[in-house]
Amino acid sequence: MRLAELDASALTFAMDFLRANSKRVQGVSVPDEDFISAHDKHVIVIGGGDTGSDCIGTSNRHGAKSITQIEILDKPPEKEDKGLTWPNWPNKLRTSSSQEEGCDRHWNVLTKSFEHDGEGNVSALNYVLVRWDKDEDGRWQMSEVPGSEAQFKADLVLLAMGFVHPVHEGMLAELKEAKGLELDARGNVKGSTEGPKAYYTNVDGVFAAGDMRRGQSLVVWAIREGRQCARAVDEWLMGSSDLPR
Repeated sequence: MRLAELDASALTFAMDFLRANSKRVQGVSVPDEDFISAHDKHVIVIGGGDTGSDCIGTSNRHGAKSITQIEILDKPPEKEDKGLTWPNWPNKLRTSSSQEEGCDRHWNVLTKSFEHDGEGNVSALNYVLVRWDKDEDGRWQMSEVPGSEAQFKADLVLLAMGFVHPVHEGMLAELKEAKGLELDARGNVKGSTEGPKAYYTNVDGVFAAGDMRRGQSLVVWAIREGRQCARAVDEWLMGSSDLPR
């Protein structure tokens, strides 16, 4: 079905849901049409990160009938392989306080479509299980598991997904095609963070930082890289910079 057939209160972005709730908690007036309640609803949270966890906690406080969180990636291991991951951030299963409050968590789930009741209300989410395997270049590739199609009951779907790599549209796509802008193996804009060419790309006068360079990450990384990149740009323009690094 087309998403346009669903009411905004049935399928919504996580930040819209959370922002309106936070304003009401703080005593800020929020029109009823902008406030979405999870009370007595079967809630589906698409996305397994921190934003998804916030949706779970908020939905529990609203009095949701059930909460299901789905993630497209593999379930992380219970314990990290320290010898493999150190000094990088270890890949292991983490459970937030919101998840501990109550929700069903599912991994390797790809949303395919939504069902509705004919009146603009979502009634179910159709999905298929997926698996991840490395190709000959060592990159992870997703494939659907045959015969794994199933359905979750849903009254409210909250979109808390991240992304794999930047979407190369507009000027970025033109730079990639006309100027040969280089991407790394993960599809991010290629660039280092150290040395005299920090945050430079291979295209003269084009710099990359934050999610564009490193992929999906925390906002603190975006802030750090943005400041450092600003200094690199200032040096490129002026020959020197007084900006902090």
